[in-house]
Amino acid sequence: MNAKFRGIDRIYAWQLATIFIGFIVFGFSENIKGPAIPRIQLDFNLDEGQLGTLLSLNALGYLLACSFTAILVRKWGIKAVSVIAFGSMVLSGALIALSQSYGPFSASYFLMYIGNGMLEIALAILGARIFVKNTGTMMNLSHFFYGFSSTIAPLLATGLMSVTVFGWTLDWRGMYLVMLSLCLVPILTALRSTFPGDDVAHEDRMSLGRLMRDPALWLMVLILSFGVVSELAVGGWLVNFLEKAYGWSTVSASGMLSIFFLCFALARLVLGPITDRIGFTLSLIVFAAFSALCTFAAILGGERWAFLFAAAGIGIAMIYPTVMAFIARRYPRGSDTAITFTVTLMGLGSVIGNYMIGAVIEGVKSAFGAGSPAGLLRGLQAGYGFIGLCAALSAVCGAILYRYLKPRGELI
Repeated sequence: MNAKFRGIDRIYAWQLATIFIGFIVFGFSENIKGPAIPRIQLDFNLDEGQLGTLLSLNALGYLLACSFTAILVRKWGIKAVSVIAFGSMVLSGALIALSQSYGPFSASYFLMYIGNGMLEIALAILGARIFVKNTGTMMNLSHFFYGFSSTIAPLLATGLMSVTVFGWTLDWRGMYLVMLSLCLVPILTALRSTFPGDDVAHEDRMSLGRLMRDPALWLMVLILSFGVVSELAVGGWLVNFLEKAYGWSTVSASGMLSIFFLCFALARLVLGPITDRIGFTLSLIVFAAFSALCTFAAILGGERWAFLFAAAGIGIAMIYPTVMAFIARRYPRGSDTAITFTVTLMGLGSVIGNYMIGAVIEGVKSAFGAGSPAGLLRGLQAGYGFIGLCAALSAVCGAILYRYLKPRGELI
């Protein structure tokens, strides 16, 4: 009996290693581009339009991978797909290092984002299948590793680009090779492990059509989309807001962004058990509303309340992993399809949401005087207010979900 339990513990340890290390390398792969992009632009002599096109095509590759990963999981199993996802990241790192012209580089970069999309879905499915107890706690703990690696990724990337090995400076090509080669580690842990769910017969799984008839899933899409727009927009707009609205230095504004990410990561590390205790549906309402209130209070309170921009990270950090935990519990035999459907639509919603932020800023600036300081301030406040509005709409959708599930006795 003891030997049996030791075997189970060993398997679970390899499963945890695959997920936790997977989230670490996922965070690295998504967030090392910041310091590298200016050098890439200089090396290939790209104008802003070409750079924007490159990033847009990569976002398309990410969404494309999200759409087909569940199909591959059903055909080949989550273990094989996880290894393929990590392997494509390693391959893309080698190809990026070898690319000497824009064409091969853009193709290699596109492959990396295909791997990123596959990894997003694969890790979510792995978590849904493995974390059957304390689901909220474990989902948030997993995503803490993503937040942690995302925080240190730009610093590591900057440091690596200046490292010299045998007379060769790594620069951005070598940096991508080194960082993406870390995906070899979760490949080894995945190969040593086994994962549940692949033995479920196809006819026993919930179909996409059946899932799409569930209003709860559509509300999950809205909660996640609004929440992720609010989450990701902070990285793109907070520094810009603080510099232009309050005249902060780049160092001070970037410091506030770092505090946001610190609150974000610590919330996932510490607050996961609360989601298990009060329930996932109520958690979504509470945390999204907290983030919205912090954002609105920071805008209305002016510069002296700017610390609340960072505090908003405590609430918004909990949305993504809690949605994944909800899906894992509600659709135990269709979590792979439900996750793929939700994340793919979330990606589309994020594209629209971030476009809307820019449009709101420009529209309000024009209304108050495009060239005036007042026009700039009002435009930035309105744009950041839209970020808070997205968090508020996430909470509203959570309340609608609560009212839908409670009379049916289906609250999670």
